[in-house]
Amino acid sequence: MTARDPIAIDPDIRRAETLPARFYRSTELFATSRNRLFARSWQYAGDVDPLRPPGQVQPFTLLPGMLDEPLLLARGDDDRLRCLSNVCTHRGTLVAEHAGRCRDLRCRYHGRRFRLDGTMLSMPEFSEAEGFPSERDDLPELPLELWGKFAFTSLDPACSFDELVEPMRERLDWFPLGELTPEPTRSRDYLVRAHWALYVENYLEGFHIPFVHPALAQALDYGSYATEIYRWSNLQLGVAADGEDAFDLPESSPDFDPTGKRRIAAYYWWLFPNLMMNVYPWGISVNLILPLAPDRTKVLFRTYVHDPSRLDTGAGAELDKVEREDEAIVESVQQGMGSRLYDRGRYSPTREQGVHHFHGLLAEALS
Repeated sequence: MTARDPIAIDPDIRRAETLPARFYRSTELFATSRNRLFARSWQYAGDVDPLRPPGQVQPFTLLPGMLDEPLLLARGDDDRLRCLSNVCTHRGTLVAEHAGRCRDLRCRYHGRRFRLDGTMLSMPEFSEAEGFPSERDDLPELPLELWGKFAFTSLDPACSFDELVEPMRERLDWFPLGELTPEPTRSRDYLVRAHWALYVENYLEGFHIPFVHPALAQALDYGSYATEIYRWSNLQLGVAADGEDAFDLPESSPDFDPTGKRRIAAYYWWLFPNLMMNVYPWGISVNLILPLAPDRTKVLFRTYVHDPSRLDTGAGAELDKVEREDEAIVESVQQGMGSRLYDRGRYSPTREQGVHHFHGLLAEALS
């Protein structure tokens, strides 16, 4: 398989076959996904709470290991938060190398200065340059969108941000996003020896839970586990087993059950292509998947808490243990993708709707 070959996924899950094993080994398709898939997707850009006062800047790299785009978040004197290129328009040096407060941005190579809105302010030794300055001398600005404290940007979005997050935003309009605080001691980075898509596939189905996660299986009612498909995202609803912790939902929630029999333990939101927002009664675990190579992936867990008293209960407990279990099984699948005797599998129509949806979006983006 090459980037020139079509990747076809039958839209009818009852007939469809999974992606061929060659997909997970192809260096060409991995490289092609850089521009066709990831550059055209909305990517997580971090927590904006440290940027509340005007004059704050925060440099970051967009999708390290795949896009590697140097960007910065900056709040100017007009109190507007922007996402700007962090590359000087003179000779390409990084403009901001540290987070913090500043009056303007100054390139340390040749002294070009920029306002925090990206406008070029001054440049020494350029008085004789013709047609200078022009708009090309300003720092390019990227779209910036927020869901609560979480920022998102894109180099060339294939869909609007609203199309991506509206189902999640509407479903969780009661959730106290403003009360979330970061908990660094429960945040982790993991290196997984497997293709990034295998990691996402594993996340997108609860089919494996009884076999791979014995403790999580006790916290969830597997028979009531459900997947909902949207255009650019999907939701897995984790229903609490008897006696396990669950949300105290308002009556306005579509998941509120007045009988109390169906209690929600977790909302597992996946945003195409590589972000998970796992919402628990205690808060949110943001999981960002960073593709590094066809057989190597970095996974970032970022923990935000609003009710510490519920941290070690229910489906949201022992997340590190669950992650280690997932790593082991996904790395086993990566080994299997090297087999000469395996090509494509089939989907369970009742349990793997999320995986089928993901594969369809991949085929659409790459073909």
